[in-house]
Amino acid sequence: MLLKFFFTFTKIGLFTIGGGYAVIPLIEREIVAKGWLTLDEFYEILPITESLPGVFATNLAAMVGYKIKGLTGGIVAALGTVIAPFLIIVLIAVFFNRLSDNPWVEKAFRAIRPAAVALIVAPCYAAYKANRLNWKTALIPLSALLLMWYFGLSPIWVIILGALGGISYNLVREKTN
Repeated sequence: MLLKFFFTFTKIGLFTIGGGYAVIPLIEREIVAKGWLTLDEFYEILPITESLPGVFATNLAAMVGYKIKGLTGGIVAALGTVIAPFLIIVLIAVFFNRLSDNPWVEKAFRAIRPAAVALIVAPCYAAYKANRLNWKTALIPLSALLLMWYFGLSPIWVIILGALGGISYNLVREKTN
């Protein structure tokens, strides 16, 4: 089982283009299709993973691995996601000077960008549907986005404000109940 786990996450690590959020649909599809987690279990793990420091894809793999096979599963899954990209980066570093001016390489990287954006947008929509968000709950992330883009507020302050807002909301809710 651990070997199957390792190769599944190595495959995911190998085809993750576009950053951590691009890995969500790949991991979701693999894990749910194999029956290792339900869709609800996967989307319960996702917010926990997003709050952890470090590389998102590796954290997500480690959390899924831990949920399924404990500490050993977490380590095996994390290593699986890291090994393939590490080897690819080493190869790129070795050959980068020779390939950086190649027009085919430049075109390939330009073609990958829209696919990477789609891989990031797709899990956002899936999370929206899975969490049954409505217009009221959508105001929170939209407000955070507005604060960062329009007002130039640092994401750190947005996180602090969000934490303070969540604590305040729960304190008020406890007092009214």
